[in-house]
Amino acid sequence: MWTPPGQNQSWVSEFILLGFSGDPTFNRILFISFLLLYLSSVLGNGLIIALICLDIQLHTPMYFFLCILSLLDMGCVTTTMPQMLVHLLARSQTISFASCWLQMYVFGALGLTECIFFVVMAYDRYVAICHPLHYTVVLSWGLCIRLAAGTWACGFFFSLIHTFLTMRLPYCGPNVVNHYFCEGPSVRSLACMDTHLIEMVDLVISVFMVVAPLSLILASYIRIGQTIIKIKSTQGRCKAFSTCASHVTVVTLFYAPATYIYMRPNSSYSPEQDKQISLFYNVFTAFLNPVVYSLRNKDIKGAFLKVMGWGRVPW
Repeated sequence: MWTPPGQNQSWVSEFILLGFSGDPTFNRILFISFLLLYLSSVLGNGLIIALICLDIQLHTPMYFFLCILSLLDMGCVTTTMPQMLVHLLARSQTISFASCWLQMYVFGALGLTECIFFVVMAYDRYVAICHPLHYTVVLSWGLCIRLAAGTWACGFFFSLIHTFLTMRLPYCGPNVVNHYFCEGPSVRSLACMDTHLIEMVDLVISVFMVVAPLSLILASYIRIGQTIIKIKSTQGRCKAFSTCASHVTVVTLFYAPATYIYMRPNSSYSPEQDKQISLFYNVFTAFLNPVVYSLRNKDIKGAFLKVMGWGRVPW
């Protein structure tokens, strides 16, 4: 619904999130599927956080950063999924203007924080492989905490700019958002005025928060690759490569769909396609990250077995 027109414009008081389907039977199937994905994501990331906190041998910069990544993934998926699950079963799919504002801000803040945080994790791998003897000196706990706090501050600050500019636009109706949550481009497409200027601001933010981090990550891995090539033993090269493979995998899973969504003009907005793509960097990334890190990491496996009382992993 929206309020009657005022002197200059009308104001939407709530939005309707269209979701994925209007078929009740199909929605129940989606509810079960997404509920299992959500619970698996929360449990998987929560388990990694718990293992890192409980096992003192995992109290290193690498696992400190992994713990924060799991926390960000849990936050992102929890910002959107519970409401989507409710809407799949409920008759009403409305969300108030204030709730939409809050959801957009928190999701954007966590997503932007994760964008920058991947750079911090790449730097951690660069120091570990290119300067292993100075690893604990360079990445002191003080620096680790400052890097983590800085990424969170940047994410929440730039998300505030993006959300403020988007939600201050005049929304005169219709108020149907063709998405499963209040994502910036999908809500902005309903505005009653030209959004070209705000698109340009968002593009600048995207360049700073997406292109710049990707460039730094690429530069880090170029240096890492040069160092790995110089390692004489095959076993040493494989071990060095293995420590980076998980990070490269999750960076690809996150950045590929997110870049497509946020680094293109509003004129190419495709609601149905965007809903499906956003599932990858929101839901599936949070689900796959614990799998990627746990399956390829002997320390995580060993910590799990030790917490369960089964001793050290035998391999």
